[in-house]
Amino acid sequence: MSQEELITNCKKKNAKAQEELYKRYASKLFSVCLKYSPNYADAEDTLQDAFIVIFDKIGQFKGKGSFEGWLKRIAINTALQRYRKQSVLGIINEEAIQEVEVEVDETNIPLDFLLRIIQELPDRYRLVFNLYVLDGYSHKEVASMLNISDGTSKSNLARARNILKDKIEAMNVQPLRQMQTR
Repeated sequence: MSQEELITNCKKKNAKAQEELYKRYASKLFSVCLKYSPNYADAEDTLQDAFIVIFDKIGQFKGKGSFEGWLKRIAINTALQRYRKQSVLGIINEEAIQEVEVEVDETNIPLDFLLRIIQELPDRYRLVFNLYVLDGYSHKEVASMLNISDGTSKSNLARARNILKDKIEAMNVQPLRQMQTR
């Protein structure tokens, strides 16, 4: 079934088409949900909530732009709504906010380690980091999506980068210590 046929049949509430849509996109959307969730179980819940919204709102997709991009946007918004309800996005009033550029030699960092430490960030830092760094939104867009100020977005990003930098530096020191004790 082509993507257009799949979308048309989903708009008609066809259960087989909805199942096929889920099978085609669940793994991609799950990775999006996992980026914005503190753990695997929450990501699963977010994915299910996102598909409920997708099936409910698929009639609004007019074929303009990427269907996968539309699905991803719903998954991100669903994750962000879960965290707005939990009030993890506390407002931080910072007078002097400096954006910190952290330089790291990522060739020595295992991908699974990097993903794990991003996942371990406090929710408000992880959400801002993912939206700004991984998904390419501006601070203004992040602030609007999370209902925070631009300054809070910048501050949360700087703190996330510092936490990640510290964890990466600690990881790089540990292999040296292990080598020295041998």
